[in-house]
Amino acid sequence: MQQHSVMAESKELKERLWKLVKTIVDSDDDYSLQTTDDAISTLSSLKDFKIKNKNKNSLSSKNGTTKSFSHKFDHFAPPSHFLCPISSQLMIDPVILSTGQTYDRPFIQRWLNEGKRTCPQTQQVLSHTILTPNYLVRDMIAQWCKERGLELPQPSARDTDEVVTNADRDRLNVLLHKLSCSVSDQKAAAKELRLLTKRTPSFRTLFKESGDVITQLLHPLSPGSACPHPDLQEDLITTILNLSILDDNKKVFAEDPTLINLLIDAMKWGTIPTKSNAAAAIFTLSAIDSNKLIIGKSGAIKHLVGLLDEGDTLAMKDAASAIFNLCLVHENKGRTVREGAVRVILNKIMNSILVDELLAILALLSSHPTAVEEMRDCGAVPFLLKIIRESTSERCKENCIAILYTICYNDRTMWREIKEEEKTNGTLSKLAQCGTSRAKRKASGILERVNRSPSLTHTA
Repeated sequence: MQQHSVMAESKELKERLWKLVKTIVDSDDDYSLQTTDDAISTLSSLKDFKIKNKNKNSLSSKNGTTKSFSHKFDHFAPPSHFLCPISSQLMIDPVILSTGQTYDRPFIQRWLNEGKRTCPQTQQVLSHTILTPNYLVRDMIAQWCKERGLELPQPSARDTDEVVTNADRDRLNVLLHKLSCSVSDQKAAAKELRLLTKRTPSFRTLFKESGDVITQLLHPLSPGSACPHPDLQEDLITTILNLSILDDNKKVFAEDPTLINLLIDAMKWGTIPTKSNAAAAIFTLSAIDSNKLIIGKSGAIKHLVGLLDEGDTLAMKDAASAIFNLCLVHENKGRTVREGAVRVILNKIMNSILVDELLAILALLSSHPTAVEEMRDCGAVPFLLKIIRESTSERCKENCIAILYTICYNDRTMWREIKEEEKTNGTLSKLAQCGTSRAKRKASGILERVNRSPSLTHTA
């Protein structure tokens, strides 16, 4: 359907050009200047159309049209003074710079936000950076649109940091092309993409315009390619992390099995920073609930647990954040428990590593029966009580008592240990009086359950 539409548009332009040229050639110099202008304009539109459809790297939106607002006006060839000198797009909110030049507001505002204090056209130093609305040009553009049955959108509060210029698109196309060239070109392009996607929000926006861009970005890491250079892998994985910050990219990225598999590979074989950034990318992508299920089914949890077990501090923290997010979905709790997360987490907590973060995960996992059994077997109860007695962190105490509440509810064999702790130190009574509101409820619930038991001599 899309290809048919492209061919129809091309055919229409050619037929229009043929009629105009035939009028000029067949007449005895009795043709109007408007006819030649229309012919030139149509030929220019046909040239632009050909270039855009020939360039495989050109960025297009999901419905097959250029994301740029001005694309639908290409056929009509707007007068040049209606186009923003920076973006080459039809201006929606024309404003006058101190030099007298007119630009579309979001594009010149982005120019100024980047710290530039010269006019893009004249290179004059600006006497001030006040932008004055150009109502005359705005009205002229609106009238031009009306005559052609088009509607010019009202100016909106667009994020000036995320507006995309033709220069942005051109630069991205050049870098994507380099990713299919030599290793040195790939490394240089990957490093620049890493920096651009970190510092320039508009580059993050560009990647949502076409699914093909992701394929090109990941080409050097694809299974058919040679083993990537460690620096190249690190820069591309970090680029994915930077891009995953944009909400519009999250769903598309998570639904791409190649991308998720490459993040898993990075956690398995990458450098320490690569592993950490791969885990951080999974954490960012898992912000969407539907992505949590996709990532859980991909096998990524196994490698996140492995990274939590053996990674450096930063990688462990990123892995822990990702695991916590994924376990907010019930289906992933069982997967995490089966991958041995409970023993890994308890071992880290007992060694005073990421105690706050890991207790939060353990609190989530404690609703799983197997997790409760493993915590009991690993001697978690006395250790959790010890944390409640000694910790100054209210969050730690709250998560500890939440875990203990679940254990007590599911395993009566632990009641005696808790009652003895209460007799010796009054740990739960103190928490029921001075803890957070949630901690008070959980501590009181445990005390009520344990005290209600007539005898703890025989337990089952």
